[in-house]
Amino acid sequence: MQAEPLVTAAGIQLVGPLLITPRVFGDARGFFYESWNQRNFNSALEADGQSPVAFVQDNHSRSSQGVLRGLHFQKDPHAQGKLVRCIQGEIFDVAVDCRQSSPTFGQWVSARLSSENHQQLWVPAGFAHGFLTLSAQAEVLYKTTDFWDRDSERSLLWSDSDLAIAWPQATEPLLADKDAAAPTGKGFEEGARTHPVSTRAGRAGRAHQAARLDATVATGQAHCA
Repeated sequence: MQAEPLVTAAGIQLVGPLLITPRVFGDARGFFYESWNQRNFNSALEADGQSPVAFVQDNHSRSSQGVLRGLHFQKDPHAQGKLVRCIQGEIFDVAVDCRQSSPTFGQWVSARLSSENHQQLWVPAGFAHGFLTLSAQAEVLYKTTDFWDRDSERSLLWSDSDLAIAWPQATEPLLADKDAAAPTGKGFEEGARTHPVSTRAGRAGRAHQAARLDATVATGQAHCA
């Protein structure tokens, strides 16, 4: 396997996220590859100056074209690292630096993960994660370094103008209510209680949702990423 650091659209390398490309063996019968190897993965982390991790939970999602899930993360003491791969279709996968002490706080990187390229994105603890479904259907698997915890779950607004993520879609995505009502990065940075920013997507029922939201938290009624 090969592990590569990622850079932002401005050419800034973010410390932490890695694009993992496995060695794939293919012939007329099909293909074979190791999708997960604890020893090799932790060796790649150590080579990048990161500490080894242990995964405790696997998640599996299926999404239709135009569905956007995110941006999600968990705060300490249940911060999660995620290793994400797409086993059907294609997604535009994003990691946002939420480490307030980081010189790249608020910067993001992306990768297109698909069933064709077999690549995986390592999203360390301290980063928000989200993806947009590019194909008619996409199935995504990801491993996490901590269990889901409702009280620790946080969200950032996918369309936050300060983040300025270049999502490759001209129309509004399909969002869960909690993601449509997520706070902006500014609200997260200041730790203030603010009303979620309105977007065209998911506007129906937003007032009801906002009344129950913590300003810096979109804890969500459904456990989904």
